[in-house]
Amino acid sequence: MNNPETYDYIVVGGGSAGCLLAARLSEDAGTSVLLIEAGPRDLNPWLHVPSGFFKTINNPRYDWRYETEPEPALNNRRIAWPRGRVLGGSSAINGLIYIRGHADDFNDWAQRGNSGWGWADVLPAFRAVESQARGASEFHGAGGGLGVEDPAVGLELVTRFIEAGRQAGLPLNDDFNGAGQEGVGRFQLTTKHGRRSSSARSFLAAAARRQNLKILTGVEAEQLKLEGSRVTGIRCRRHDKVLHLRCRREIVLTAGTIGSTQILQLSGIGDPERLEAVGITPTHALPGVGRHLQDHLQSRLVLRLNRPISLNSLTRGPSRKLLIGLDYLLRRKGVLSFGASLAGGFARTRLSPDRPDVQFHFQPLSLDSYDGGLHPFPGATISACQLRPESEGTIFVVSPDPAVRPEIRANYLATERDRLTMVEGFRWTRRIASAPALAEMVAEEYRPGPAVESDDEILDYIRTTGSSIYHPSGTCRMGPDPDRGDVVDSRLRVHGLAGIRVADCSIMPRLISGNTNAAAIMIGERAAQFIREDMAASIGGAVPTTTPSSHGIGRFA
Repeated sequence: MNNPETYDYIVVGGGSAGCLLAARLSEDAGTSVLLIEAGPRDLNPWLHVPSGFFKTINNPRYDWRYETEPEPALNNRRIAWPRGRVLGGSSAINGLIYIRGHADDFNDWAQRGNSGWGWADVLPAFRAVESQARGASEFHGAGGGLGVEDPAVGLELVTRFIEAGRQAGLPLNDDFNGAGQEGVGRFQLTTKHGRRSSSARSFLAAAARRQNLKILTGVEAEQLKLEGSRVTGIRCRRHDKVLHLRCRREIVLTAGTIGSTQILQLSGIGDPERLEAVGITPTHALPGVGRHLQDHLQSRLVLRLNRPISLNSLTRGPSRKLLIGLDYLLRRKGVLSFGASLAGGFARTRLSPDRPDVQFHFQPLSLDSYDGGLHPFPGATISACQLRPESEGTIFVVSPDPAVRPEIRANYLATERDRLTMVEGFRWTRRIASAPALAEMVAEEYRPGPAVESDDEILDYIRTTGSSIYHPSGTCRMGPDPDRGDVVDSRLRVHGLAGIRVADCSIMPRLISGNTNAAAIMIGERAAQFIREDMAASIGGAVPTTTPSSHGIGRFA
């Protein structure tokens, strides 16, 4: 790289999609790639311990700690939205649950005019990035970097939950990412040999030694530079120093649903009227930027147990904690190898007879918040979330100052269908809790309690206590028509502009049916494929396949 401030590709955001994309683009030894990340490197050991999210979520060093504006349908509460602010992004602090979504989610994307995004198109990308501990199969890959394992757990309480789900009418399902999604079973986790398999560890660690890849941490992206209708660079800030970075080919925004949206709007790309109202000069009219926001809302059923078999009891006291630490250090097993939920399921309500529209997460513990610690009594939690909400919100900047956080309005429970589905999902959790395998372990329903019974009472409980499950998406929606609110085309290029793409959960045309991390990584893989194919087509050559040598000095800076 003759000019260290000019690169062929600049990837903005070292999260789930960005780490993979930078690694893939740098496989062409003749291409210079820069990855910038606002947060620090992932050096804290807790970022690599699966259950370390208890230490990193809400930690301002690694978590942006966003929150919504007061949500009208949730009793005007502000809802917490943790997002990763570290190399690896949210994949470094999330609950590690590996769910791809339902096959029809992606077929729906394709039917909305997004060719190349049907299930048959994205399955090879999912398989390509996966290192499945069970081995390769029709649905899984074993040669990728993303570790996917079964949890190393033998808790009686988890086994009882699964049996209770079966007794409540759900089929057993040992692979939610296989032939079908419906049923109850154990979740697989994004771990490898008992360690968190974040996107940084899975894809970037090996690529970081390449001489054509540079990784800058602690760099806040502020504004894209446009020359006519082409994006040619980006202004950033690092340690109070302004950096002007130029790009010969493309900049790819992988800063997440909030970050990518904010960067576009700060650059004057969005709804002209909204931008002018906050003092930003419009540069490219694209009204859909910041609209069509969707997220998964969850409601929790908390059980007080009659035996000390939950993590509330099994982790209490210094001697137990010492043994837990030793178990993980020596065998990479035990409590510290757990994800946020060890088991769960997918069920249909009467509003969705064709495929599941509710997901359950089972936790063999209970708490009020991550900050407050576990309850002093043995407890367990079953949460339910609506998978495909109709409600849509917005993310809009409120100032031209990049340091001012955007306004997030999730607009939860805005439609009758969403309200009915959440109530039915909650009733499903009670059905499972009252099944014999689990009921004999329950002393009482701690929250909300038996006094909450009617649909209106349940809905009021959801309004009072419901929370995000941290899956924001859709604000840079993919689709063929910018006049209807689409922001990027089916190859993730921003409509009407050259040299700029978006590749993260913000491009989802509709929120998928499940946890979003696996899909975010798949989006990064598809973006790499599109970029290489488009570059090859422009020069009349073949798609680069040569991987450069990994020998040499590291490229972190």
